[in-house]
Amino acid sequence: MSLDIKTTAKIARLSRIAMTDGELAAMTDSLNKVLAWVDQLNEVGTQNVAPLANVNDEALRWRDQDTVTDGFMAQAILANAPSQTAGFFTVPKVVE
Repeated sequence: MSLDIKTTAKIARLSRIAMTDGELAAMTDSLNKVLAWVDQLNEVGTQNVAPLANVNDEALRWRDQDTVTDGFMAQAILANAPSQTAGFFTVPKVVE
């Protein structure tokens, strides 16, 4: 796959990047080099390779600080609320 200057200009316009004709030519050349390099990946045989999510098959160590809690401060936080109902902040209705 290769790009022409017209396609590069369209990509630049969609990206909201202002480019001169010289910059468009240089960018077209650069993008074609990148696409040629990516195209080389098609030559690699990956049919018998299992998907890999992590290089190390190890689980991360959990610390006490990593446990999700409510902070055990709900009542202290609600004490600052001008209005509360059933343990929740009460706010005025803004949409009818």
